[in-house]
Amino acid sequence: MHEITELLKAWGKGDKAALDTLVPLVDEELRKIARKYMRNERAGHILQTTALVHEALIKLIRENVSWENRKQFYALVAKRMRQVLVDYARRGTKAEHIDVTDATLPDETKSEELILLDEALTKLVKIDERKATIVEYRYFIGLTTSEIAKLLDVSTKTVERDWDFARSWLKREITGLDK
Repeated sequence: MHEITELLKAWGKGDKAALDTLVPLVDEELRKIARKYMRNERAGHILQTTALVHEALIKLIRENVSWENRKQFYALVAKRMRQVLVDYARRGTKAEHIDVTDATLPDETKSEELILLDEALTKLVKIDERKATIVEYRYFIGLTTSEIAKLLDVSTKTVERDWDFARSWLKREITGLDK
């Protein structure tokens, strides 16, 4: 694990070779995160797991981040993956040539839900960043309460309390209804 942190720091200081060494070390974990994201997407989504990983990494490469540790890296990658999916949902997908017998109707509802969730999460970050991070870790990445507690260095009870609050707040924000 120390190797990943050292490579991140070197990459943050401009060492391009560090990025080349880093990517194979984190690839499986990034694909795992991407698979969890893709499970929440509509059937027949134009993006595949590998493409989602690549697009998220491209977004990160364009940024100038001072990397602290792998936790920060994975959290930022997860956010960039969400951004990629939201961008695709907002743009819609371009038509592809599909045999009519294999065609399925796209589920536009999931795209709209993702956009609404992204907008609500953006508001929640301004109110309470930890609660928004817990939602990202739990909903998008699929981490357990204990995994999140360990990453954020808080108790599992704190994560559970924040998760309950965030879910209620997001529901009210998205639906506009009081609970």
